[in-house]
Amino acid sequence: MSHLLRGELIKTVTTRTMLGFAVGGVAFAVLNVLAVAVWSGTLDEVPEKEEALSALPILLLLWGLVGTAGEYRHRTAAPAALVGRHNRGVVLSARIVAYALTGLLLGTLTTTVSVGLALPLLSDQPGPDLTSGDVGAVVAGNLVAFVLSAILGAALGALIRSPVLGVVVLLIVNFAVVPLLSDVWESGVNLTPFGAAGILSRMTHNTTLSVVTAGWVLAAWTVAVTLVAVVAERRRDLA
Repeated sequence: MSHLLRGELIKTVTTRTMLGFAVGGVAFAVLNVLAVAVWSGTLDEVPEKEEALSALPILLLLWGLVGTAGEYRHRTAAPAALVGRHNRGVVLSARIVAYALTGLLLGTLTTTVSVGLALPLLSDQPGPDLTSGDVGAVVAGNLVAFVLSAILGAALGALIRSPVLGVVVLLIVNFAVVPLLSDVWESGVNLTPFGAAGILSRMTHNTTLSVVTAGWVLAAWTVAVTLVAVVAERRRDLA
């Protein structure tokens, strides 16, 4: 298993896709800081200031999906199992772990940028300042959201097996379906992976769901989809 994980890690960190998502993640983190801490006006409450530290974990959902689905598009998933002499379920498990680790790496990078840029800008805002405990909690929430989002994206990529289709579906759901559903059933949106990730990373606040509960909701979705993906991958061996 260790050699499989090492091979999957090498593939994920040496692709241009990871570099693109790293650059994109930093760019979106900077834009979010500027939008919340500078352009949105006066921030006099702690939750509003915490939002400036969010690092947009939705990008890692796309990262995991695009990377894993690309294995099927380029027909490298089955050969990887043959070379590694393991069934495809084991190979997929190693791939998902690799995306979890690289998700942590990308999450650390973008969160460091957002926190480092946001804190000086927030110092001039009225109301209570963010304490070290507040900042630590936001950072921890961001990193958990990044790792879980990367795992969930990788599992979805194994199920959908088409990068283009997967990206289109996720973008439509995130930017069209979720906002519409939020207008009529906000508490229901919080129970989706998108809503839970937003709360966990502090992109969303003043909701009916606590940060801890949002973490459990996102974890439950991640575990469920990952199990389905691994089982489905193992059954392909028998076909």
